[in-house]
This record gives sequence, C-alpha cells and structure tokens, in this order.
Amino acid sequence: MFLKGSKSGGKKTKPNIPEVPPIPSPASPPASRRDTPPPAAARSETPPGAGTPSIISADLKIVGNLNSNGDLQIDGRVEGDIASRRLTIGQGAVVHGAVVAESVRVYGRIHGEIRADSVMLAKTAEVEGDIAHRTLSMEAGASVAGRLTRLETPTGDTRERARPAAGESASAPHTGGSSST
Repeated sequence: MFLKGSKSGGKKTKPNIPEVPPIPSPASPPASRRDTPPPAAARSETPPGAGTPSIISADLKIVGNLNSNGDLQIDGRVEGDIASRRLTIGQGAVVHGAVVAESVRVYGRIHGEIRADSVMLAKTAEVEGDIAHRTLSMEAGASVAGRLTRLETPTGDTRERARPAAGESASAPHTGGSSST
C-alpha cells in the first residue's frame, strides 16, 4: 500500500489492515517431496496413440484429409479422406471421403470407400461406397449402397489384395501355352 507522510512530525503511517499469512497452494507438494519423482503407478506408461480418441465434435466441420496414428471419433462433418488406427463415425456425423483404418465403427453416414480389417455398421449407419474388409458386422437397419469385398491381408500390409469373387481367377489370365518357372 501507499505510505503517506503526515504533517505532524513527518512520520509515515501504514493503513490499518491486518496481515494475513499466505495460504499454501494445494498444487505444490511439501518441500520434502518436491524433488522426488512420482511413483511408477502414477507415471503414464501408455504408448502414443493409445487411450483417449481425438474427437471432431458435432459443431465442427473439417475440409481436408485427417491422418492419425491413434483413435479418432467423428461427430461432426469431414470433407476429405481419413486414415486412423481406430475410427468411430458418430450417429450425427457425415464423412465425404475415403476411410482407411484397422477398425471402423459407423453410426452415421459415409459417402466414400471404407477399407479396414474390421468394420461394424450400426443400425443407424448409411454407407454410399464400397467396403473392403476382413471382418464385417451389420446390425439390422444399416444401409449400404456399394460392393462388399473381403480382404485377405491386413490393411497395414502393402501387398493388400481383395479376394476375387466366385468364378474369378486370382492370377492374371494366361494368353495360352504353359508357363515355366
């Protein structure tokens, strides 16, 4: 505070305010524990990309591609391709673009191709596009306007191929004669 000199004798006087001792902060540990590292159980040992998903909320629209090594949950609109480890398309969500993931759970709408090891379509799902999968589950009421193709290799494998439909050959057609190896 300000100290004023009085005209009577030139003494400085303090205002009459009682002193309050400082309140210790609950965030600061006692001095004896400040420099010790937290116990192993309190440290985060979770690998990057695991745990809580990144969320695109219902009031958000993204124009552009999304790439994540972790989990994504889309509740808003995305106009672009999505690549993720695990992807959840929420009930009110709309995606216009291709989707590539290890696991995809669809409760909303996708206008584009889905390529994933595991695809789950809830009863509220609407997909306009092809689905390439290793495992597929669909609840009654789910809608798909596109081809369903079973994959032989995981989506992370660069040699990924779709299994040929019944009656098709997996190898290139021969033009005649026999091949020698």
